[in-house]
Order: sequence, then C-alpha cells, then structure tokens
Amino acid sequence: MHFTFTSSAVERLSAYLEEGNRKLKLHYDTEGCGCVVSGVPALQIIDTPDPEDVEGSGEPYAVWYEPRYEVFFEPRLKVDFDRSRGSFSLKSDNQIYTVHMRLLT
Repeated sequence: MHFTFTSSAVERLSAYLEEGNRKLKLHYDTEGCGCVVSGVPALQIIDTPDPEDVEGSGEPYAVWYEPRYEVFFEPRLKVDFDRSRGSFSLKSDNQIYTVHMRLLT
C-alpha cells in the first residue's frame, strides 16, 4: 500500500515523528465490532513494528500495517488532518474510510 499525507497531516504528525526512531502504523481495530469487516482504522505511533507487519510506502512517511487487513483498503491512501475538528481522515480516490481517525500514541 502507498500512503500520501497532506501538509496539515504532516504538520500534526511531525512532533511525534521528528526524532526519527518512531514509526506510523495503520491500526485496524476490530475489538467489539462483531465482525472483522466492521473494523475501525486508526493511526498508531510505534517504536518497533510487530514481526508480521509489512511496511507500506509513503510520502513523506512510510506506514506499517498488518497484511491480513490489507484487503479492506485500496492500494493508494491519503491521510489528512482537519484542524477545525482536530481529527485525521483516511481516504482513497474512490471512498472515504473515516473522517474521525484517532491517533494512538
């Protein structure tokens, strides 16, 4: 998967990632959803990816993710940050996955 970040998303994330030792992960939370298809995406700041995680390419940040959840997303994704709502969004050219994506630190 490939991730593109808007300038507002980069601005919001830079404080968490500027040291260079932290990484981003697309976390797909399925706990309490009843079905894996009903999972909720979130951005997670991590120090080390899990052994089964795969690194997706990104501009300007690479994003790690669990390959078993890749089927729920399109190959090219865009991460944006809305300052007025204080939340991230995850979109593709064909759909909006969420406009209230949490940042897990």
